[in-house]
Amino acid sequence: MTGRRRWSTEEILDAAATLLRTGDAESFSVRRLAAELGTDSSSLYRHFRNKTELLRAVADRILLASMDGHRPEGDWRRRITLLARRLREAFGEQPQLAAIWGRYGSGGTGSRLVMEELLQALRASGLPDREIPARYHCLVVLLSALISSEAGLSGITATEHEQAMEQFRVAVLGADPERFPALAHFAREIRPLGTDRPAAFEEILDAHLADIQARLP
Repeated sequence: MTGRRRWSTEEILDAAATLLRTGDAESFSVRRLAAELGTDSSSLYRHFRNKTELLRAVADRILLASMDGHRPEGDWRRRITLLARRLREAFGEQPQLAAIWGRYGSGGTGSRLVMEELLQALRASGLPDREIPARYHCLVVLLSALISSEAGLSGITATEHEQAMEQFRVAVLGADPERFPALAHFAREIRPLGTDRPAAFEEILDAHLADIQARLP
């Protein structure tokens, strides 16, 4: 009698990534993944202790891919900007995994490579060592939030987008000026949440880095 096939860690992660492209972390389960592979959950638990560990490993593969071939370039601000763009592009190709990274984080080689580059860039800025960990944390939270929120919009259909725009127009342009005076005043200049995300990403990141630079000794 032929035994069940033994799946490698990489094959399991490939299957998990494929499954996550059509779903999310809530609907994902080790049991469902095992069914896709034609095996049982216990065989997957030999590789990962639980669902969270598996999801972190999937997210880490995106970080690892984003760092493939990366070379530090320019001053500290350019290094961070280029890294941020790499992360945004990598997760943009697999938006469901961006939300998983934002929620579960990662602890593998990809994560360490990203951490190392960010910490080295911040150190190159001239910040005192005692301030770098806090600045690093704020920067990672910012990037995670921006990338995850942008990726979440990519799954919206054309119909859903049009409905959202209509609701936005009603909510903003139809605001009662007595109850919402500031909103009524700026209504025609306020842009919907999903408008021009790439430019907003660059602007927010640049403002954060400018704040760091302004506080340098």
